[in-house]
Amino acid sequence: MAPIAYEKVSKVYDDGTTAVHDLDLAIEDGELMVVVGPSGCGKTTALRMLAGLEEISAGEIRIGDRVVNDLTPKERDIAMVFQSYALYPHMTVEQNLAFGLKLRKLPKPEVQKRVQEAAEILEIDDFLKRKPRALSGGQRQRVAMGRAIVREPQAFLMDEPLSNLDAKLRVQMRAEIHQLQRRLGVTTLYVTHDQVEAMTMGDRVAVMRDGHLQQVDTPQALYESPVNEFVAGFIGSPAINLVEAQLERDEGGVWVSFGGHRLLVDEQLVRNKSILADYVGRRVVLGIRPEDFEDASLERDVPQERRLTTHCDLTEPLGAEVLVYFTVSAAGLAAVAAESPEDAEVLLGVKENGEGPRSRLVARVSPRTRIAEDSEIQLVVDTRRLYFFDPETEAAI
Repeated sequence: MAPIAYEKVSKVYDDGTTAVHDLDLAIEDGELMVVVGPSGCGKTTALRMLAGLEEISAGEIRIGDRVVNDLTPKERDIAMVFQSYALYPHMTVEQNLAFGLKLRKLPKPEVQKRVQEAAEILEIDDFLKRKPRALSGGQRQRVAMGRAIVREPQAFLMDEPLSNLDAKLRVQMRAEIHQLQRRLGVTTLYVTHDQVEAMTMGDRVAVMRDGHLQQVDTPQALYESPVNEFVAGFIGSPAINLVEAQLERDEGGVWVSFGGHRLLVDEQLVRNKSILADYVGRRVVLGIRPEDFEDASLERDVPQERRLTTHCDLTEPLGAEVLVYFTVSAAGLAAVAAESPEDAEVLLGVKENGEGPRSRLVARVSPRTRIAEDSEIQLVVDTRRLYFFDPETEAAI
């Protein structure tokens, strides 16, 4: 077991493409660090550099007390679990688990002991004589995990290991991997594009974008205190609503206006974010998470300045909650999920008409709601939980 550190690590390919820029990231001994970001953000390159599968262009990588820049993958004492199971089809589960140990010429009793222990931990001891074709996807992934466990390495590196599983099995396996890592206490770097996976598994989460590390913190801290628009938009499902807005002040307090709607910002929030005063009279980007809306008919004694009257475009009943989609006459932002401006228009439902841009927002409300599609509705907004971003720098205000 060992801590891992990236110190000013960069990766530049021969064609001049920079995949990772000056990455500084410290992973504590026994920690499960999840690196998350959209396709092409550099997360897998960062993992491959740690594994020794990619040469680094600058900086240092440490595993424990050793600088491993010039060490081969074998010398780094790490074990990897890939998206593909990469099992030998002609070998039994037992032979697959033991193969790497035999290559290292461990004594036969030690090999048998490690294989049996790993099989019991992963609950695959009943399948040791089977071949991979006789196993389910989840069982094959357990074998791939077992092959890493028997190595007893200093660190596990996992590159989207659950991507090939169906949704239900993915939920089950991520819980099992999390428990397993806790039990073994092995330092683990886990790479995924799935922010739900990242939030539910990581002790801490590192968010990357275009090769740059954006923020590293606990899942809850990322959710509650994102440093910029990108992190706010990437963490949370459904994604945060981001629209252009205007801050104003009168004798009643600080108000935020967008698309013909006007909300009174909570006094405590204004006090906590004293810099908001510098943005009065200026354009800002307003963020409202879907879960910070509620059907006004289910709330009592909520003042009018926290209510928003609009038109329901669509509802999605999900059992424990209902998603309500509605449109506002304000420009929205979807830079996080969109690969292009055209994709952003599809994601946001942006339409230009004679009155300007229109953007689709989403609210997550109680299943007790009676909101119907194509009807006038009133939503309550928790104005204690509004987010504000600088439209020029995208940094959180």
